[in-house]
Amino acid sequence: MAQRLKTDWILFVTVLAMMSFGVLILYSASSIMAQLDPRYGWSWHFVLRQVEWAAVAVAVMMTLKKTNYRKFQNPAVAFCAMSVALMLLGAVYFVDAAHHRWLRVGSSVGVQPSELAKPALVIFLAFFVTWRARAINNPRYTLVPAALAVGLIILAVVVADLGTAVVLGAAAAAVFVVAGLEWRYCAIAAAVASVGVVIFIFAEPYRIVRVVQFFDPQFKIIARFDPHGNIRRRMEQSLVTRDTNYQLEQSQIAVGAGGPAGLGLTNGRQKLLYLPEAHTDFIYAVVAEELGLAGSVGLLLGFGVIFWRGLRAAFRIHDDFGRYLALGVTVVVVVQGFINMSVVLGMMPTKGIPLPMISYGGSSLLSTLALLGILMNVAENAG
Repeated sequence: MAQRLKTDWILFVTVLAMMSFGVLILYSASSIMAQLDPRYGWSWHFVLRQVEWAAVAVAVMMTLKKTNYRKFQNPAVAFCAMSVALMLLGAVYFVDAAHHRWLRVGSSVGVQPSELAKPALVIFLAFFVTWRARAINNPRYTLVPAALAVGLIILAVVVADLGTAVVLGAAAAAVFVVAGLEWRYCAIAAAVASVGVVIFIFAEPYRIVRVVQFFDPQFKIIARFDPHGNIRRRMEQSLVTRDTNYQLEQSQIAVGAGGPAGLGLTNGRQKLLYLPEAHTDFIYAVVAEELGLAGSVGLLLGFGVIFWRGLRAAFRIHDDFGRYLALGVTVVVVVQGFINMSVVLGMMPTKGIPLPMISYGGSSLLSTLALLGILMNVAENAG
C-alpha cells in the first residue's frame, strides 16, 4: 500500500500568503503609474498580468508538488534541462541584442531565460552531485566537469544579469559544501568566483559606476588617483542618468518615511513617480513605506519560514538527491530575496533582481513557484 504523504502546511500556506500579498502590494505600487502611462491607461494593468501568470505558476507548483521528486533523478531530465536553458540563454543574446534578457512571444508576452535557468541548474546540481558523491573531490571526474557545466550557465546568465548569476553561484556553492567538498577546493572556487565578479563588473561601465558611487558617492577616493577627473567623466558618459544613487536614495526615503507602522496601504508617496521601478526591483521600499517596520519584518519572516522549512526538509530527507534538491531551491529563493531587500535598504549596490513572489514579473513568479513546488514534494517525503 502506497504511503500517504503529508503536506507541509506551514510552507504551503506561507508561499500562498506571500504570493497573495505580492498581488496586493503590486496594485498599490503600480496602479497610479499604470493609470498615468498612455501605454497602459488602466490602473489594473500590471495586477491583471500578474494574476494571469500566477494562475499558470500555481498550476505548475501544484503539479510539481504532486510529482515525486525522484523522477528528476534521471540523466535525461538533468541534462535536457541544462541544454534547454543554455539554448534559450544563447537565443536571447541574439534576439534581444540590446539587453540580452527577453524572449518575446508577440507584443505582450515575454520570458526571461535567466529565470528558467534556476530550476534547471538546481535539478542538474542535485543529480550530478548525487551521481558523483563518492568522488566529490576528484578533480578529473567531478570537479572539472561540474565547473564547466555550472560555469557555462553562469557565464550565459551574467552577460545581462549579474545578480541572478550570483544567486546561481550561491546555490552551487551550498550544494558542493554540504556534499563534502574539501576546503582547499572551496577556497579555489571562491577565489575564481571573486575574480569573475570583478571582471564582469568592469565589463559594463554602468556596473562600475554603481559600485563606485555606492562606496564613494562623492568620488573623493577616485579623485586621489585621478585629480583631473578623467575616470569620472568616462563613467558618467556611459549612463542614461548621471546620478546612479537616485533610485537608492528614493528607496531609503520611502523606508524612512514608513516608520514603525507605515503610512497605510496605498498611501505611499515615493511610488508617485519619485521611485523608479517601484513595482519591480524596489517594491520592498513600497512595503516599508506603507506598512512600516511591521510589514517589512513580516515579509522578512516569510522568507525566514521558507529557509526554515527548506533546511528542515533537506536534513530530514533520507536520500542525497532530495537533500541537494531542497538545499538548492532554498538557497536560490532565500538568497535572491536577501539580495533584493539588502539593495533596497542600501546595504548593497543596486542590482536588477526582483523580490521573489512580490515583484512584478511573470518569469520570476513562474520560476519561483516551480522551485517551491519541488521543495514541497521533498518536504512531504521527508515527513
